[in-house]
Amino acid sequence: MKDELFADLLASAEEMVAIEQGNSVPDDAAVHRYETLDVQAIREIAGKSRKEFAVIIGASYEAVKSWETGRRNPTGPTKKLLTLIKENPRKMTEILELETT
Repeated sequence: MKDELFADLLASAEEMVAIEQGNSVPDDAAVHRYETLDVQAIREIAGKSRKEFAVIIGASYEAVKSWETGRRNPTGPTKKLLTLIKENPRKMTEILELETT
């Protein structure tokens, strides 16, 4: 490994340790934040069990469970649908229930 590359890697590792120990604060431009939906809260606001919620949004029970426990995050159209339910749970739930009957 070239000396310059190694020095950069070592400096990054030292910065990481300093941040982890609370001795340094990372630059906001270097911090990546990912917004995740609180699927359990959305489901509960809609007044549905996991099984009922899975049926009306067209997902599996296991997918809903994975989202709620943080093992996975909804993406794409599912994320959009959950956002719509979050914004207007009663109306969206009514519409989705019509589609499943």
